[in-house]
Amino acid sequence: MSNLERDPREIRCGEAAAPGRDAGIELLEGREVPLGGPRAMRVSRTLPNARRRMIGAWCFVDAYGPQVATMRVPPHPHTGLQTVSWLLAGEVLHRDSLGSLQRIRPGQLNLMTAGRGISHSEESREEELHGVQLWVALPAGHRDVEPAFEHHPALPVCAGPGFRAVVAMGSFGGVRSPATAYTPLVGAEVTVDGAAELPLDPAFEHGALLLDGEVEPLTAGPLRYLPPGRTGLSVRGHGRLLLIGGEPFAEEIVMWWNFVGRDHDEIVAFRKEWMGGEAFGTVEGFDGAPLPAPVMPGTRLRPRGRTR
Repeated sequence: MSNLERDPREIRCGEAAAPGRDAGIELLEGREVPLGGPRAMRVSRTLPNARRRMIGAWCFVDAYGPQVATMRVPPHPHTGLQTVSWLLAGEVLHRDSLGSLQRIRPGQLNLMTAGRGISHSEESREEELHGVQLWVALPAGHRDVEPAFEHHPALPVCAGPGFRAVVAMGSFGGVRSPATAYTPLVGAEVTVDGAAELPLDPAFEHGALLLDGEVEPLTAGPLRYLPPGRTGLSVRGHGRLLLIGGEPFAEEIVMWWNFVGRDHDEIVAFRKEWMGGEAFGTVEGFDGAPLPAPVMPGTRLRPRGRTR
């Protein structure tokens, strides 16, 4: 999925936010962003956030629906990241410059590794859509890997008293996803039925987002951030949540529009290549023009850390 904002902001980060009375827990409120299309979708973007840029290597979280809408995201580029597509309702068709053509349905994973550069599109018919789109920043040693696409129609499950988790990325409760990951992380859809204690890796920082139903202590909307050092998350209720996490990402990055780089000049070069070069390839079969890149900001983009 693309960041379709006409004037994408640079997320400025510095010192970590002061911990509150809940020992470092933060509520990261989302901001509403239009995704475009004949009946424009509205998404809630909780990462990057004004206070926190990343959770582990996760650097972008868009949640949408349930809503009746048409998804139409024209061909656009990515570098230095992985896109993680996860649905709860509806179907979305993925095309990319590698020649991939793959429809994703609820419970399945589409994982695209941009590496040194790729382009793709996403579209759906008008129907009820409900899902999340996430990005994972690639570490320096892997950010220029060859682009790749994976579709996982079935994923492993971790279950315990009061919960069942589909493990989409990384590992959770001793269960590992087959999807390719380049840093230690977790990405899972957790269904809660009653009271449950979700196992957490104390080396990870985590984020929990309520997807549907009622699950305490989560509330609809914000992404709940949990700092490293926790071995469990106590939840109660009936519903589904997204759990993401990973080892704190130590590198500074520049994230602008659909690119993850390491300095301003890299972003300028990525944009120039997309607008006039061939390195991002061509998405065949999409009925429409590629998405033009926004104008670069008037000031130089600076590498930033994971928190503000």
